[in-house]
Amino acid sequence: MAVKAAKISVYAWEGTDRKGAKMTGELTGQNPALIKAQLRKQGINPGKVRKKSASIFSFGKRIKALDIALFTRQMATMMKAGVPLLQSFEIIGEGFDNPNMRKLVDEVKQEVAAGNSFAAALRKKPEYFDELYCNLVDAGEQAGALDTLLERVATYKEKSESLKAKIKKAMTYPLAVVFVAIIVTGILLVKVVPQFQSVFSGFGAELPAFTVMVIGLSEFMQDWWWMMLGVLGALIFGLRHAFKNSPGFRDRTDAWLLKLPLVGALMYKSAVARYARTLSTTFAAGVPLVEALESVAGATGNIVFKRAVLRIKQDVSTGMQLNFSMRTSGIFPTMAIQMTAIGEESGALDDMLDKVAGFYEAEVDNMVDNLTSLMEPFIMVVLGVIVGGLVVAMYLPIFQLGSAI
Repeated sequence: MAVKAAKISVYAWEGTDRKGAKMTGELTGQNPALIKAQLRKQGINPGKVRKKSASIFSFGKRIKALDIALFTRQMATMMKAGVPLLQSFEIIGEGFDNPNMRKLVDEVKQEVAAGNSFAAALRKKPEYFDELYCNLVDAGEQAGALDTLLERVATYKEKSESLKAKIKKAMTYPLAVVFVAIIVTGILLVKVVPQFQSVFSGFGAELPAFTVMVIGLSEFMQDWWWMMLGVLGALIFGLRHAFKNSPGFRDRTDAWLLKLPLVGALMYKSAVARYARTLSTTFAAGVPLVEALESVAGATGNIVFKRAVLRIKQDVSTGMQLNFSMRTSGIFPTMAIQMTAIGEESGALDDMLDKVAGFYEAEVDNMVDNLTSLMEPFIMVVLGVIVGGLVVAMYLPIFQLGSAI
């Protein structure tokens, strides 16, 4: 019978080796006594052992999705090598530099040692292991093929994270440049333009309209910069809050993103890739198609696709072929539909979907590279126009004065 595992904490220890040399480190465990026992097994004479308190900077060592992907890959390797499950946890946990990740692995190990299944232990950590992950591990345990299923889950997680990284790369670069442009423009308006303004005041001549406009903007920035920062901060906070807490706003944002030029195509292809990759992985694991579609709906990353997949699930549950339901949804590309049809006819649906996922992942990769290449000259032109416009505005009166002389 499964029992509740004891709480795991991270402990910092000090001790000496057999030669008397001082040693320090960190270990995860239930209490200081067990930590000391672990150290003695390693030939270390323990001294001080203290529980590490949570640091205000602990967010810097949070567990990331890539950590989970690495954990999965390592578990798959251990299982294929025939290493016992509990020993695998020990080996993998000690290999992580992140103490929070070591603690997580140790907690999962304690749950399994207490009599719970691997999948049940993972389900107690839903913030790190989603339902899809747990279902696949459960299927592997039930079928006696945990190593194979972990291999598939590891591949799925790695490809999913790679896809997310590509999307972030495509979005981050232009946003970063725009942010820098705003900062540079603000500095020019607040610090540089006033210097020219003091020079122009001694000209005694009418300034060009463009220069007057820039000076007016500079004066506004000097007087109200704090209000503009406040409005910008409130806008960012409001958008983040609405996106996090308002399903309606989030749904409209997802639909709007798909309609954007360039970015929309990127989001569309990434959603198709996630759909195909997730469905291929779950179906290959032996999960029934209807149940697999339930997991796939939440993995597409876009509400438009989620709704379409849920409708497909309903159609498939009534006996409709997957490819026909995909076609009637009106959202999936022809190539994906045709490959799905071939997979259903040949009995190799998981293989065909894997090929679809690979194709669209490559498409996303190419689009990210092309988008970056296209954005670079465009951003440079925009920066040139902004900065160059300010410079021209400041020198126009000087040019006019020179021509008058």
